[in-house]
Amino acid sequence: MLHQPRTISRRFPFISGIALLFLCGTLGTAMAATLCVNPRARSGCMATIGAAVAAASPGDTIQVARGVYKEDVKITKSLSLVGQDHQQPVIDATGLPNGILVDGSSAAPNVGVANVLISGFTVQNANFEGILVKNASDVTIVGNHVHDNDQSLDIADHSCPGIPSFETNEGDDCGEGIHLIATSHSSVVRNESAYNSGGILLSDETGPTRGNLISGNNVHDNPYDCGITMASHAPAIPSPVSFGVVHNTIANNISEHNGYELPGAGAGVGIFAPGPGSTAARNVVIDNELLNNGQAGVALHNHAAVPAPAPPVDFNGNEIVGNYFSGNAADSNLPPGRAASGPTGIDVNSIAPIYGTVISQNVFENEAFAVVFNAPSGLLSVHFNDFGANQAGIDNLGAAPVDAVDNWWNCSAGPGTNHCATVLGSKVASSPWLTAPFNSGYRGSFNRGYNQYR
Repeated sequence: MLHQPRTISRRFPFISGIALLFLCGTLGTAMAATLCVNPRARSGCMATIGAAVAAASPGDTIQVARGVYKEDVKITKSLSLVGQDHQQPVIDATGLPNGILVDGSSAAPNVGVANVLISGFTVQNANFEGILVKNASDVTIVGNHVHDNDQSLDIADHSCPGIPSFETNEGDDCGEGIHLIATSHSSVVRNESAYNSGGILLSDETGPTRGNLISGNNVHDNPYDCGITMASHAPAIPSPVSFGVVHNTIANNISEHNGYELPGAGAGVGIFAPGPGSTAARNVVIDNELLNNGQAGVALHNHAAVPAPAPPVDFNGNEIVGNYFSGNAADSNLPPGRAASGPTGIDVNSIAPIYGTVISQNVFENEAFAVVFNAPSGLLSVHFNDFGANQAGIDNLGAAPVDAVDNWWNCSAGPGTNHCATVLGSKVASSPWLTAPFNSGYRGSFNRGYNQYR
């Protein structure tokens, strides 16, 4: 079976090198087998995906032919689940919790599951998540179309009846289209996530979520939450502090027209460490397009003060680099005076001290405020960004200082001159500044066409 990865790569040219290496590692064993599924169980195949998963041994591949499969597929072992020959089979989970659940918390004999591939499916109409991964590592989700999930969401009271108790903070969004919980070293690559409550969520209710790559996805028109979210949530199992969402990379995605209901329900990318003991730190948001979202293009929020002896918040070391921002809205979910009043590119807003946050090499257009900062202490570093004409390049609303030297303020004369970007607030160091754009000629064009669904 050593030839199998070549066959799958030829049929699915969008599978990345990461996924191909995964296939070589999991299918290259002497005992690995290939099972098949089609709706009529022809040619020795099974009629349901669930039956094939139950029959598969660790390391096997399951190829699924075109058709509609009304299932909630549960995976608790290492395997590859692929749609056959670009046929994009449909998992229709109407009335069911999820379309696909990768669950390491019930894997025997040990907790945790690793080396799972999910590729080439349409997943729709689940009550909660389209694809949920829990307590797992080395999972690759590539080339899927996940849409119209979160069907149990009660918009009127922001609740999700029946959602599992381990999802401690998903009552107002039903978990979103694709959700990783307690998941590490996994990849979500070149998927389309649309018309769910939110697009892609990384959280930590049952363990740390770290070292994951979210890349090349088209996340759009998810009306009630952020396009892509990294959020530290209350533990679902005994723990004095949250497990943490750390060292994840959000790269080369398009996040467009999310969070536009209520109004202003969600940002393009959100990083949240909401209360005492929570950790959302050392994540990287790089080379994304963040367009026309209902809140800021990127929002970093901490909402609760941490008096002693409560455990501290770790909201430090996040980096926002090389992104393109245009047409995003005000960060309207914060109390009056905590955020800027107009369209905002990046809003860093924390009641706890914040250190090590870097904003660099971004381009801002069609935003009233490029970077808004509000923290009681710490430091925000803002360098080599291109600000637009007649916008507030920096608006510092809090007591912590901003190091904003070496930015382009849309004219060589520097901030505050005619038709240039301005500085609002105090404790902002803006001199010296650049006398030409840092990102000359770049206006977010590189991502167009990168994603197969765009």
